[in-house]
Amino acid sequence: MDGEELTEQETALYDRQIRVWGADAQRRYIFFYIFYNYFSFLIQIIWTVAEFCKNIVLAGVGSLTLVDDRVVTEEALFANFLVQPDESMFGGKTIAEVCCDSLKEFNPMVRVSVEKGDLSSFGLEFFEKFDVVVVSCCSFTTKKLVNEKCRKLSKHVAFYTVDCRDSCGEIFVDLQNHKYSKQKLDETVECQLQYLSFEEATSIPWRALPKKVSNLYFAMRVIEQFEEAEGRKNGEISIDDLPGVLNLKKELCEANSLNVPDALLERLITSAREFPPVCAIIGGILGQEVIKAISGKGDPLKNFFFFDVMNGKGIVEDIKPSPTKQAELL
Repeated sequence: MDGEELTEQETALYDRQIRVWGADAQRRYIFFYIFYNYFSFLIQIIWTVAEFCKNIVLAGVGSLTLVDDRVVTEEALFANFLVQPDESMFGGKTIAEVCCDSLKEFNPMVRVSVEKGDLSSFGLEFFEKFDVVVVSCCSFTTKKLVNEKCRKLSKHVAFYTVDCRDSCGEIFVDLQNHKYSKQKLDETVECQLQYLSFEEATSIPWRALPKKVSNLYFAMRVIEQFEEAEGRKNGEISIDDLPGVLNLKKELCEANSLNVPDALLERLITSAREFPPVCAIIGGILGQEVIKAISGKGDPLKNFFFFDVMNGKGIVEDIKPSPTKQAELL
């Protein structure tokens, strides 16, 4: 990558971005490879990740690989703007193939490809090809498994998960041991952050966390645990499951002396569809974070981001046990 230079065409196409983050950062971004997966059998959970893919392709990422083996159906036309109305729904094309065609039109200079197969079955050699891995709509077990594989690689691979449920969204980031620079007054400051894995960040006892952690963090974990216990796929939940979800929440909250509102959990499982304005926000934030991680410029998100349309707030939560509470647990 060090020997590569931007072509005249690339310099002209990405002129505005180069002015913002510099030619070196744009060069680094172009020669990075991103693997993106939306692995779910629920067509509705697509809009957020479509927004993300559009953003990074327009920004000029070098290569993007998609995995989604589901065949396009009529419902996909209303759940993913990358599936155009003039696409043949009966041609046997998969969601990934149709999205791939659309993304190539956004920016022909980006290499967009499709990989078929079950994400959880891919070995280390598969993930070795990528610099960034983003997964969405996967089971709790699959998220942990893919993150673990990324951490076992000899190269540094940035790992993200993104999910939207109704009008709320969550992003998780694991950049492992991340070095970056930021501007402070008139000087450039070199910084370093150490990240937890997805498993580590979600297995900390709730009573060991600071009291002001967002309720969305706990609500998402309750739903994940419920789906895992019931053998459900991500998002395979409905209002009929509310009593079981609330019972699990009550059990977890009583064990940790916490209170998560029933109304929040009810809202997260009532609607199977995403709220497009929230998808645009979450997809935009995720794209911005990937660019920061690749360019090595600016403070990256660490390690959870939550957004709730009901209050219009985006909250960053660095999930880790407080030293005092962790000492108490020991």
